[in-house]
Amino acid sequence: MLGIFGDFASWLTYGVMGLSAQTKLGDAVHFFIEDVSKIFALLVLMIYVIALLRASLNVETVRDYLASKHRSVGYIMGSSFGAITPFCSCSSIPVFLGFTSAGIPVGITMAFLITSPLINEVAVLLLMSLLGWKFTVLYVIIGMGVGILGGVFLDAIRAERWLQSFAAKALERGQNSAPAAGTIPVETPKMTMQERHQFAKDESFEIFGRVWKWVIVGVGLGAALHGFVPDGWIQEHLGDGQWWSVPAAVLLGIPLYSNATGVIPVMESLIVNGLPIGTTLAFCMSTVAASFPEFILLKQVMQWKLLAILFVMLLCAFTLVGWLFNFFTPFL
Repeated sequence: MLGIFGDFASWLTYGVMGLSAQTKLGDAVHFFIEDVSKIFALLVLMIYVIALLRASLNVETVRDYLASKHRSVGYIMGSSFGAITPFCSCSSIPVFLGFTSAGIPVGITMAFLITSPLINEVAVLLLMSLLGWKFTVLYVIIGMGVGILGGVFLDAIRAERWLQSFAAKALERGQNSAPAAGTIPVETPKMTMQERHQFAKDESFEIFGRVWKWVIVGVGLGAALHGFVPDGWIQEHLGDGQWWSVPAAVLLGIPLYSNATGVIPVMESLIVNGLPIGTTLAFCMSTVAASFPEFILLKQVMQWKLLAILFVMLLCAFTLVGWLFNFFTPFL
């Protein structure tokens, strides 16, 4: 299904524009057109579907359930839900707004958002075929651990202080609408199908209108690096397993863009060409969860201070993951 975007990019890049597939410019333009068209389509679809679900489901019930449990349960549930749902950075804003408007704490929301791009069922199957079940289980545990600990840390520093005003107001409204202890929750009137559709359509137009330009900027940066970084450069400079190669790989992954499924072939190529597994994982986790497109999109709901804290936190976590995998690889 997603191959249609590659076919469209090939037709426009090589057919209409007349660029050669053997040139770096042609490769970069093809990457840009394919990813922008794919992200735009997925963005509109995901915003609509998630908004439709928000209008259909009683999010207050989810909030009240989490409120009745210990906060640690919320972190685990948020990370677990992120691991089994195929969301990526293009759906980060509608998911974030859906959670905040339900009054769910920012830490639980972030546990979901950090874990979701790192783990999905397709990536797990591909990773198992590439590295075996031991590495795959360890990757899933560490990926969920990063999400859970990230959520705990962000709640501890009261990260909600640095949301954009409209997101902070949505969170406040959601929390204020929670029933007081000992009271009977008021049933929210159910929306008709037409009302749900109208709500989802309005949400799609509003959010897409706010973020489309940032998608172009972010993918443009990734396309430039994708097309013009020489083949084999990463393997040549980071393949000896020095301690500094892991943080260097994390930094190199930031400007690029991929999802957990699409990055598995990249991992295979890097490992086959001699890059240590931990360094490869650190690079790919950075590409998936700390890329420019991800943070450019999140800028719409977070202030710069919160983005900077999240950014540094992820870079430290991915570096630690890379070091741990490089250390334990001989024993697995």
